[in-house]
This record gives sequence, C-alpha cells and structure tokens, in this order.
Amino acid sequence: MWKVEFLNQSVVAEFKALPKEMQANYLHVIGMIERNGPQAVGMPFIKPLGNKLWEIRFKGKSGIARAIYVTTKRKRLVVVHIFIKKTQKTPKRAIDLALKRVKEARL
Repeated sequence: MWKVEFLNQSVVAEFKALPKEMQANYLHVIGMIERNGPQAVGMPFIKPLGNKLWEIRFKGKSGIARAIYVTTKRKRLVVVHIFIKKTQKTPKRAIDLALKRVKEARL
C-alpha cells in the first residue's frame, strides 16, 4: 500500500479551495494510487513533469485541476501543490512553486 499525504497546511488549503466535485475526483484517484501505486494507475491520471515532479490529473464540472507531487522512499507520495489549470500546458509558476516547496522540505 502507498501512503499519499499533503506536504503542509498550504497544500491542504489549496485542496479545500477546490470545488467539491474536484475534491471527490482527486480522492478517487488517490484511492487508486494508495491501492495500486502510481505506476499501475498511469495515464490519464498520472503524468511525469520532470525534475522528479509528477502530476495527478483530475477534473470536475468547473474545469481541470492538477496536484503536483514527489515520491519518497517507503511508498510515500507527497503532494506539494494543487491548482486549477487554466491553460493547455502546466504553468511554469506552478512548477517553480512545487520545486521551491520540495527544496524547502528537503524531499
């Protein structure tokens, strides 16, 4: 079994700011990851971003959202940033913020 967790309270707040249907879809994907691991879940729910960053892809009635994460030893996945996506490509500032949080947390 995998363990999925939020990095800190900022990420919890980002999650809580999502519309309820997006939260439900996120939790559905997380359930699949915890049971089977991210490799088994794969596309369209999991996609590599580079620099050891990955994204969980989910959507709702109000659009699409992403949760950027890193994996650590012992089957642990740490979500470092969650946002509603408004462009085709993942915004550079979202990736930069995720990398900054990873570095600060020394993950």
